[in-house]
Amino acid sequence: MNDNHKKVVTRFAPSPTGFMHVGNVRSALFAYLWTRKNKGTYILRIEDTDKVREVPGSIEHIIESLEWLGIDWDEGMVVGGPHAPYKQSDRLDLYNKYAQKLIEKGLAYPDPYTNEEVESFRKKAEEEKRAFLFREHRPEKFDVWDGTKPLRFKVPEIKSYSWHDEVFGDLSAGPEALDDFILIKSDGYPTYNFAHIVDDIEMGITLVMRGQEYISSTPRYLSVYESMGIKPPLYACLPHIMATEGNKKMGKRDGAKDLLEYRAEGYLPEAMINFLALIGWNPGTEQEVFSKQELIDAFDLKKIQNAGGGFNDEKLDWLNKEHIKKMNYEDQEEMITKFLSEKIKNLPQFSIERLHNIVPIVIDRIKKFGEVTEMCEAGELDFFFSVPNVDPVKLIWKKSDKENTILNLNKIKEILNEISNDNFTLENIKEKIMAFADALGDRGSVLHPMRFSLTGLERSPDPFTVASVLGKNETLSRIEVVVGILK
Repeated sequence: MNDNHKKVVTRFAPSPTGFMHVGNVRSALFAYLWTRKNKGTYILRIEDTDKVREVPGSIEHIIESLEWLGIDWDEGMVVGGPHAPYKQSDRLDLYNKYAQKLIEKGLAYPDPYTNEEVESFRKKAEEEKRAFLFREHRPEKFDVWDGTKPLRFKVPEIKSYSWHDEVFGDLSAGPEALDDFILIKSDGYPTYNFAHIVDDIEMGITLVMRGQEYISSTPRYLSVYESMGIKPPLYACLPHIMATEGNKKMGKRDGAKDLLEYRAEGYLPEAMINFLALIGWNPGTEQEVFSKQELIDAFDLKKIQNAGGGFNDEKLDWLNKEHIKKMNYEDQEEMITKFLSEKIKNLPQFSIERLHNIVPIVIDRIKKFGEVTEMCEAGELDFFFSVPNVDPVKLIWKKSDKENTILNLNKIKEILNEISNDNFTLENIKEKIMAFADALGDRGSVLHPMRFSLTGLERSPDPFTVASVLGKNETLSRIEVVVGILK
């Protein structure tokens, strides 16, 4: 809880300027976990005041991404709520209202300079090797703001600030961190620096979670809160997600992808949430595989680390595999079906019943469901749904010959024929065939031609598993065809 023991109210407030990358999503997730743990209110609002950088379709994309992950919200876009509207471009009157309050206090003024003049001030500061501060050029007398010029905040007191961050601890900054920044641009839209403060006040936000890059701007935010006589929310800045090399913040050039690309590749939302939660947060136990509810129960602000956490694809794959194994059979089959290629579905012996029987085989071989498509395209599943073309040369075991191969295959047929259809299970097939192979003293001369007869491949699931999927009649038929080729 926060220091006032208020109900926890957090928000995820992305800008619709492109895809949802992992840094955005982790901020959304951490705020969500903390809110749900404290039975608070989670708000989704859209900060769309930068119309130049806005990308069409981004808002829908943000909503789809959160829905896929199972991050639901109590107020905000789509669902509505008492603080509607939840899109900043629909809240311009509210920002103007707050701006007027600051003007009346003498704490906001229209920028009297052209862009060229401001640039000349900046250039001179660079030449003199000092930081450019607009407040050093603040006009002595303020004009009336008519909305045609940018409105700037007048820092009421040039001083140092100290504050506490829930992740980074006690922080401070000197007077150089304060400046007269723009509140409302000449196009009528507020800046992020102003709009998010107004919205956080109006929506009663008690904790703000965002990236550590905002630490340097915090004194400016604090000066605005102070000028309004309003206590700021708690802050929890999150460390960067680092690239695989671990020495820089992860970006597009380091392979950072749109969140929904992971969905397209067959990752599970449960695994992605689990993975992102463990980047920069340590539960303090040996547990690594978490359900969403387990993450909610275990989450603690004090366990967020202030050092950057690395993005590790191998860890993501491992966690995804673990979550795949936790799925029930029906859900596994549904996901496999979703990623099957049309090529497989068009094979002559394809059937839902046979697909149902190969689910454990496929699950054992994948880390993400997109690999099902890869297996299909590589022909690794073809033999389950069509009679393979068998190379008679490769059929013969390296320590055997054609005559012995024919004898062994005929013996395999004889053994399998003695097993009833009802008892044609992997366990029974394996028990009978292995007894023959061991008695012969050469497993390879039995198992290799059996595998090759059924699959046409040197590497595949074991022949007992394949036979149990194909069924008795199909298994005997394929072995008979191969014996005919050898004769």
